[in-house]
Amino acid sequence: MKAKLIFDTTDPDDRQEFLRCTKAFDMSMALWDIIHLRKKLENRFESNDNKNNDVFDGIEAFSEGISEILENHNINIDELLT
Repeated sequence: MKAKLIFDTTDPDDRQEFLRCTKAFDMSMALWDIIHLRKKLENRFESNDNKNNDVFDGIEAFSEGISEILENHNINIDELLT
């Protein structure tokens, strides 16, 4: 079975759809990394040096981790949603 998707990349709506289709694998990989970010952060905050952190430190670290993952996978959310 074959399928062809044709986009007119000079049309803004078609260009956005094109980007969404071509970024699907990158988004899947980013989601995989985000799911596994929890373990990475647990290890970071369980060390003895980080016993004085509060919930806001965890939220900030999680937010930074997601931003880093999206950047590593070359995903620009604004480009895909606007």
